[in-house]
Amino acid sequence: MLILECPYCGVHAEETELTAGGEAHLKRFGPGSSDEEFEGYMFARENPKGVHFERWRHANGCGKWFHAARDTNTMEVFGTYTAQTSTPPEDLLETIRAKRPGFKWRDFS
Repeated sequence: MLILECPYCGVHAEETELTAGGEAHLKRFGPGSSDEEFEGYMFARENPKGVHFERWRHANGCGKWFHAARDTNTMEVFGTYTAQTSTPPEDLLETIRAKRPGFKWRDFS
């Protein structure tokens, strides 16, 4: 069972209390974008075996969206942080680098 800590209310919630929202830190395209940009946004997703950044909503709690970093292979959760940030906090990236030496942050903007 996946357990994530909501960075807003501090509750450690099981995945049954949360709603998954897909990949975090995507540049979203709307009206006025090219067909290629919109197609890339809709269909081109990362599906890594390893560290992945995801959006989650504390649906049965405070209701707020947040981001989580976890390993898709081992289900290890590295940490969570508020959705208002455009990049993960540096201390979280350092934690991931310490545990996964080959990890490099990819800027999605």
